[in-house]
Amino acid sequence: MGQSTRWLAWINGRQEEPTTGAFFTVEEPATGQPLAEVAECGLEDVHRAVGVAREAFESGVWANQSATSRGKVLLRLAQEIRDNVEQLAEWETRQVGKPIRDARGEVLTAADCFEFYAGAANKLYGHTIPVSATGFDYTIRMPVGVVALIVPWNFPFLITAWKVAPALAAGNSILIKPASYTPLTALLLGPLAAAAGIPDGVLNVVPGPGRTVGEAMVAHPGVDKVAFTGETRTGSRVLELAAPNITRVSLELGGKSPTIVFQGVDVDRVAFLAVQSAYANSGQDCCARSRILVQREIHNEFVESVVKHVSALKLGDPLDPDTEMGPLISQSHRDRVATYVAQGQKEGAELVLDPNAKSLPQKGFYLSPAVFSGVQSDMTVVREEIFGPVTTVQAFDSEEQAIRLANDTKYGLSGSVFARDIGQALRVVNQVRAGVMSVNSIKSVHLEAPFGGFKQSGMGRELGMEALEMYTELKNVFVSTD
Repeated sequence: MGQSTRWLAWINGRQEEPTTGAFFTVEEPATGQPLAEVAECGLEDVHRAVGVAREAFESGVWANQSATSRGKVLLRLAQEIRDNVEQLAEWETRQVGKPIRDARGEVLTAADCFEFYAGAANKLYGHTIPVSATGFDYTIRMPVGVVALIVPWNFPFLITAWKVAPALAAGNSILIKPASYTPLTALLLGPLAAAAGIPDGVLNVVPGPGRTVGEAMVAHPGVDKVAFTGETRTGSRVLELAAPNITRVSLELGGKSPTIVFQGVDVDRVAFLAVQSAYANSGQDCCARSRILVQREIHNEFVESVVKHVSALKLGDPLDPDTEMGPLISQSHRDRVATYVAQGQKEGAELVLDPNAKSLPQKGFYLSPAVFSGVQSDMTVVREEIFGPVTTVQAFDSEEQAIRLANDTKYGLSGSVFARDIGQALRVVNQVRAGVMSVNSIKSVHLEAPFGGFKQSGMGRELGMEALEMYTELKNVFVSTD
């Protein structure tokens, strides 16, 4: 799976030059230097990709295969990914800036995802329904058709797998629009899919700007469904563009998730886990528990432990196997996150771990982690999704106040509750308005379980059997025996 520094679109089972003749530069976050030149597709490329996907779908070359047959192809694709894990992980690390050990784990989890939906493909059942008329009634699940999958830059290969695997398992043809910061591993998926036996036209990868390629896909009358992961304002734009064609939409959007900690827990252990959640992927994670809510009796001790564990994080070259935290995705994003740190100080939050305290590599988009204490719920650093290595620690006095603080946000994606009293933990979990909660754990994502948010964190669910339903239409059939 060799690859030059010039990357082309993947349309109809082959690499294709963009009709625009243009290419854009992908930078390596760890160095700030050019990494690759990628096809900058335009409206004609989108129209062609939709056309070949539609032709493939209507021909039945994939949709009319048995679900068992589709599952076997997805199993082969999972093996192709495993056979190329090192190359995929290196490109993922170089384009995102995430530590290589994290990238390797994500690539292997992507293979697991294809394996899960390979097995799930022939388990998408309908129902028989007793009706009052003479006869019987049943339902069947059918593929939606042509699906546009718009993928973010923070977990580009893994989230591509989250969308591609169930969409293909259900029998759809797909268009992948990767983020312009991180298009490389999605483009590598095309040849792997072809090698596994995915027919031409069924899987297409169209890189280019969101305002042209992404918007054209969403608004295209030949697209039957859009699955988007990204920030909330763009999600709103996706809904707007999809509305004229009544295109089905699922959205996985932003978050400002809480970790709620009650007294009686092992403070140092929970602080360590809270740090792992908040600073993984340099905090560039919609599930990051960036708001830590701690019962007042243990607040000061907890803050000290958080600072200790954050200070111990090894920040550096993401290709170094010992690195725990790499750079941010771009210089502009680094500057944006730094602005939030300054705003927090301006509004009176106590900066208990200064991001300027640690020396940084001379090149790349690095930012040391920051920790705020003494925060109020109306502060910018508490309310807005920063998407970087910045965490706030806030005290609460009662269970009711903890729930109120946790819910005091427009988002509702994920969260964790740590408590010795499991009854208390379950009471709190049931009242926090978020789609994915964990008790005495920071783990948000399980391939077998649904993932998604409440409120402005989105609509629809990824993963689990629920994702298969999201990529299907439900048909009801009545058979008269009168």
